[in-house]
Amino acid sequence: MMSDEVEKLSKTVSTRKKKRVLQQMTGDSNCDISIIITTIQTLDAGVIRTALANMDREAREQYSVVIQAKDMAGQIGGLSGSTTINITLTDVNDNPPKFPQKNYELYVPESAEVGKAVGKIKANDDDTGINSEIKYIITNGDGASVFTISTDKETREGIISLKKPLNYEKKRSYIIHIVGANTHTDPRFSHLGPFKDTTTLKIIIGDVDEPPLFSMTSYVMDVYENAKMGTLVGAVTAQDPDRSNSPIRYFIDRGLHGDRYFNIDANSGAIKTAKTLDREEMPWHNITVIASEVDNPSLLSHVPVSVQVLDVNDNPPELASDDDVVVCENSRPGQVIQTISAVDKDDFANGPRFFFSLAELPNNPNFTLQDNEDNTASILARRQRFSRVTQEVYYLPIVISDGGSPSHSSTSTLTLRVCACGRDGKVRTCHAEPFLSSAGLSTGALIAILLCIIILLAIVVLFVTLRRSKKEPLIISEEDVRENVVTYDDEGGGEEDTEAFDIITLRNPAAAEELKFRRDVMPDIQRVRRHSPPLVLDGVDVHEFIKQRQIEADLDTSVPPYDSLQTYAYEGRGSPPGSISSLDSATTHSEQDYNYLCDWGPEFLKLAELFGEESQQTT
Repeated sequence: MMSDEVEKLSKTVSTRKKKRVLQQMTGDSNCDISIIITTIQTLDAGVIRTALANMDREAREQYSVVIQAKDMAGQIGGLSGSTTINITLTDVNDNPPKFPQKNYELYVPESAEVGKAVGKIKANDDDTGINSEIKYIITNGDGASVFTISTDKETREGIISLKKPLNYEKKRSYIIHIVGANTHTDPRFSHLGPFKDTTTLKIIIGDVDEPPLFSMTSYVMDVYENAKMGTLVGAVTAQDPDRSNSPIRYFIDRGLHGDRYFNIDANSGAIKTAKTLDREEMPWHNITVIASEVDNPSLLSHVPVSVQVLDVNDNPPELASDDDVVVCENSRPGQVIQTISAVDKDDFANGPRFFFSLAELPNNPNFTLQDNEDNTASILARRQRFSRVTQEVYYLPIVISDGGSPSHSSTSTLTLRVCACGRDGKVRTCHAEPFLSSAGLSTGALIAILLCIIILLAIVVLFVTLRRSKKEPLIISEEDVRENVVTYDDEGGGEEDTEAFDIITLRNPAAAEELKFRRDVMPDIQRVRRHSPPLVLDGVDVHEFIKQRQIEADLDTSVPPYDSLQTYAYEGRGSPPGSISSLDSATTHSEQDYNYLCDWGPEFLKLAELFGEESQQTT
C-alpha cells in the first residue's frame, strides 16, 4: 500500500465569481476522494484530496471523478456546472524485487567458451521506470571466480557469463548466490524492508568429448645450423582431458608451412630436422603442430612451435665494400690512403673481432696495411709519388680473419686506382691522357677525317641504290630477239596428275562449258599374271633380270600411268596468225613454208630467218 502523503494528486477547480459558490463532488460507488470547500471573497476554490490513507498504484492506477459547482450556496434557483477529472497515481519505489524461486539449476557444457553467456535469471518488480531497475550481483559461492553476471537494461534480466574454462573432470558443479537489488531506493520507504532479494543457483557442468590438451600454450626450441638430418630439436606433449584418455597422434600442419624443414614422430611428438638448416638464410622457423585423438580424429588441437637456428662459424669475413680505392699521384710516404672494414654473415659471437694482414710479403714496395684493432684497417702509401702513365691500377690482396671458434679467414683483393688530385686532395681525373704527339694529329683533324669517311660511304651507298633501281628494256635492239621462258618450279604428281594447274583460261571460252576434267580410270582389263621361270641366284644375269621386269611392266595395262591427251591449243579469239600449236601442224602447209612469218612485222623477222634456214637445209 502507499501513503497518502506521497501518492496523491491535487486538483484545484475554481470559478472566478463575486458570490459564494457551493462545490460538490460525485464519483463512482467506490469513491476514495472527498472534497473540502473553502470560501474566499474573490475566488471560490475546491481542493481534491485523498479520502483513503493507503492508495496503491499497483492495485488501481487511474480514477475518474465528476465535480459540480453551484451558486447561491446551493439554494433552489441557483445555477450549477459540472466537469469530469481523470486522476492518475504516479509510481514510487515501494515494492522490492522478488525472485520467483529461491533455488535454480543451470546446465552448462564444459566446452562453453569463455566470455560467452551461459544462462539468464530475472527478478520481478511491480514498480515501473527507474523504480524497477535491478542490479544483479554474485555474492558468494564456489563459482564466484568462474562465473560473472551482468544486467540487461532492456529486459532487466541477469546475464550469466563464463570467466574461466570449465573442466568436467576437475569439478562437475558450482553453487552461487545471486542478489537482485533496486538501484534507486527511497529512504522514506525503508521501513517496508530491504529492496533486494537473494536466490541460489546451482550450475551443473556437462561432460563433453574435448580435443587433446597440450602441456604448454606454445613451444620454443633451438637447434644448431648445419646439423645433420634427423637431429632431435625437441618434443611436444598432449593428452586427452576426458576420462577415456584416448591415445594422441601428432603431425605438422603442412598447409601453413610448405617447406619441409622438420618432421614429427606421430606417437611421441618428437620434432627432428628434415633438411640442413642455414641460420644466415632463415634464423627462425615457425611451425604448427596438430594433435588428434585416435578414437575421435575429428577433434584437433593446434599449438605454435618456434625453432631458433643457432649460429655456427661457417662464413668467413669479407670486405664491407668492393669499390675501388683512389690513390693520388702526389701521395706521400705514410699517408693514409683508405680505411677499410669487414663484415661477417655469422652472428656477433662468431664475427668480430676482425684481423687484417697483407697476403703477400710484408715488404710491399708500394703500400702497407695497419690493423687499427677496432675491426678496421688503414692502407698507407710507402713511396713518394705514383704515375698513371707508368701504372694506373694496383691490386692489393688482404687477408681478413674473424674471432670465431674455429676461426675463418678469406682473401679479398682491393683495387687501387691512381688518379690526378689537386692540392686539397680532390680527384680531378682518373684516366690516362691519350698520347697523339707521335702521329702529329689534333682532335680537330681526327674529326675532319671521320666526316670525310662518312660522306664517301654515303655516296657509295647512293650509287649502288641507283644502279639496282635502274630497269633494263625488254628488247634492247631489233637484232636481239629473245624468247620469254616462264619457269614453274613444280614437279607435280607425274603423268597421273592432270589437275596441277587450272588451264581453263587457255581453252576456248565457247567450249569451256563442254569440257570436263579428265579423270583417269583404271581399265577394266584384268591383269594377267605372267609366270616367269625362277631364277637361280648363282647364275642370274642382272641386266636380263631388269630387262624382263621392264617388259612385263610395259605390257601390263592395269597399272598407271595411263596415256592421256590434253589439248592446249586456244590462243584467243580473232588471232590473225592462227594457232601455232604443233598438234595441228600435220594438216597445214606451215611445216614446209614459213614465209608468212615475214608478214607479221619486225618482231618476227628473226624467227622467220631461223625457220627459213631450217627449210633450206631440209630441202
